Amino acid sequence: MSLRQPRASSLWASPFRPFFLATGLYAVVVVGFWVGAWFGGWPLPEGISPLQWHSHEMLFGMVAAAIAGFLLTAMCNWTGAAPLSGPPLMVLFGLWLAGRVAMWSVAWLPGWLVAAIDLSFLLAVAIYACHVIAGAGNRRNLPIVGIVTLLWLVNFLFHLGLWENLPGLTQRAELGTILLVVLLMVVIGGRITPAFTRNWLSRNGHDADIVRSWKGVEMAAMLSVLLVLLMLVTGAPMAWTSAVALLAAAANGARLLGWAGWKVRSDPLMWILHLGYAWIPIGLLLLGLYPWIDAITPSAWLHALGTGAMGILILGVMTRVCLGHTGRPLQLPRALVPAYWLLIAAAVLRVAAGMSLLPDRPAVIAAGLAWMAAFAIFTIAYWPIISQPRADGRPG
Repeated sequence: MSLRQPRASSLWASPFRPFFLATGLYAVVVVGFWVGAWFGGWPLPEGISPLQWHSHEMLFGMVAAAIAGFLLTAMCNWTGAAPLSGPPLMVLFGLWLAGRVAMWSVAWLPGWLVAAIDLSFLLAVAIYACHVIAGAGNRRNLPIVGIVTLLWLVNFLFHLGLWENLPGLTQRAELGTILLVVLLMVVIGGRITPAFTRNWLSRNGHDADIVRSWKGVEMAAMLSVLLVLLMLVTGAPMAWTSAVALLAAAANGARLLGWAGWKVRSDPLMWILHLGYAWIPIGLLLLGLYPWIDAITPSAWLHALGTGAMGILILGVMTRVCLGHTGRPLQLPRALVPAYWLLIAAAVLRVAAGMSLLPDRPAVIAAGLAWMAAFAIFTIAYWPIISQPRADGRPG
């Protein structure tokens, strides 16, 4: 008698399945409409500036879906709890989807209703994750729930800024969101990247002790990013923020070097994690140099952290998690190597455009097309993996 799940129920067997699929699809949709609106005159939802809509839907649409898929799946390993599945998972996914519909309908719905619908998703994720993690006594991972809760708070401030016509508040909420996601990547990336690297080196007969971590550097990497976040949100003098950003860039760069990423260059599933993390010190370096070098615009450091760090790390983590949590070997499908390089190219082009190193219009269009192609490849190649039962016949 087979214990394999029906195909229809497999999509709702674990949180990473619907949320990672939604991440890939929405990454294509949002950037496609943004490029079309910016250069082709396509209409975007009225009642909100196109730039604010684009920023919000990238962060609280695409990135939030990726965070939910990762956190709600990873915490099962941390706590031993069964994954959220079936109708409860459908309800949670429905909250995310309702938020997207509300943000696309912002011209027709009252602002308070749009906010209430959109804010429900991250609040539900934070409450459920806190219930499971705290219930298991897993205090080590409660700070991650705290970051998700803060993401909900800055989303509330974003909507408040829209409702009360306070563009300064909305802008600070956007900056706070970006740095909160960077902080989350610093925390999670600092765990999984060196651990996966050590495991890979051991499996392949190499010396795993070459991967090094230093407590002082680890603390500096996280606390400096937190301080940059606080300074940007509170409007601290830019010279002070610059100094702390340069410190954060140095600490995270040193941290990355200690992980010996060059040793895993033969495995795309490994080097993409190192290369994605590298965009964090690059973005922080550009932020630190921004007040002193005219060629560096906010667009440059924002897209280094957004298109570069967030985009590449999200794709790298999703491609790995989907394989490992469906009982498949950690061997990247061939189609995804070009997707990795397309996303890297998108980051380089977008940052170069922000520094006026390339003509703005063709560089931004090319970056958008490369981004869309990368996530479209992921969605098409991983749809069978995400939607089918586990290869080993186990539940999940």
